[in-house]
Amino acid sequence: MKRKPKTTSTDVTAPKRHHWATGLLVSMEDPALKVKEDDKVVVIKDKYPKAQFHYLVLPKANIPSIWHVKKENENLLNHMADVGKDLTKQHKDFEFLIGYHAVPSMQRLHLHVISTDFNSPCLKTKYHWNSFTTPFFLHSEDICNQLREKGELQRLKSEDSAEHLNTPLKCHKCSETPKNMPELKRHLLSHLPDQRNIVPLK
Repeated sequence: MKRKPKTTSTDVTAPKRHHWATGLLVSMEDPALKVKEDDKVVVIKDKYPKAQFHYLVLPKANIPSIWHVKKENENLLNHMADVGKDLTKQHKDFEFLIGYHAVPSMQRLHLHVISTDFNSPCLKTKYHWNSFTTPFFLHSEDICNQLREKGELQRLKSEDSAEHLNTPLKCHKCSETPKNMPELKRHLLSHLPDQRNIVPLK
């Protein structure tokens, strides 16, 4: 009985697949997502935005995550922060958060620049919410200061990260504590400048 020939990775007919965690590397090359770039960074729109405006600033240097940043990367981190601040100037009617997740889910260092309306159909879970509204979110200014003053970054303990993600829902602008995500998303509309005729993006 003859064995069927195995398909190898060099077979030109085999589709090229990427692990989901490396998706940012693919997105950096996607013209539909790319916003701007310079000699140090590429700015893309988050493919699954958690707010009306959600950008990612990624270095061209191969740095896997915020926890691989060293003192020698201080100028790069400051540049990424400056690029993030410039992005917010395009949306003067919105407030923004600029920072990193304590436990990044995607490979390649990336800085989140996200508007605080959080009105998006991609914002679905408590973990999504808490990843931006608790100390799980590491503000860029704090990270840059820590690197400048101490020469290294202090990693958040894994148990603390998990605790932050499991924190009960709470509005980031007031003391409201919604019971679930649909209730939270309805409540968030009350903080928009003009909530008339606005429905939550489910």
